[in-house]
Amino acid sequence: MRVIVLFSGGKDSTYAAWWAVQQGWSVVSLLTALPAEDSMMFHHPNAKWTRLSAEAMGLPHQFFDVGGKEELESMKEALASFKGRVDAVVAGALASDYQKTRIDRICHELGFKSFAPLWHKDQENLLREMVREGFRITVVGCFAEGLGEKWLGREIDSRAVDDLSTLNKKFGVSPAGEGGEWESFVTDSPAHKSKVRIVWAERKWDRNSGIYNIRQAELSPKGSIL
Repeated sequence: MRVIVLFSGGKDSTYAAWWAVQQGWSVVSLLTALPAEDSMMFHHPNAKWTRLSAEAMGLPHQFFDVGGKEELESMKEALASFKGRVDAVVAGALASDYQKTRIDRICHELGFKSFAPLWHKDQENLLREMVREGFRITVVGCFAEGLGEKWLGREIDSRAVDDLSTLNKKFGVSPAGEGGEWESFVTDSPAHKSKVRIVWAERKWDRNSGIYNIRQAELSPKGSIL
């Protein structure tokens, strides 16, 4: 099976890429949108660094620019360019019907199969599984009550999952950020052949939300203490 993986550099799309490789499928390309900040379909913080993530994973990569076009039209055009070269599209959709139904529809129109290996998994259990499997997940966006500035740049470990579980009970925050409450960037995972080291990043906080903008990053060998 030859596949495209819709890839934001976050935890869910990185897991989906790892899953596709585990199936023995050929990942023809990771495909990343360069969206507007208010996108309902695509993650926007640090999208440009997905090229470094792809290099760390040893997988081909391609951007598509949403620009002034409608988001779904842009994605359909980008996927259509792979017709004849791929059989399916893999996405990290977890709970968003808005995303999944639109991806499924576009795939149907183009004659591609559509796979969402995380679909409707228990969010807290999935996050704990990722931590156990060695996913190094950095919080790069906070957009919900209870997620203060201290969360920007925080790595998701077992204690962080506990804290997210508490925020879920108190404020209704989705543990996996599936309501857009928080966004992530993966620096290491079982799919990575080398890891991404964030050299420095800038926190931007405004009232109740903020972004962790990665300004400099580089590849580092697995096992390095850096």
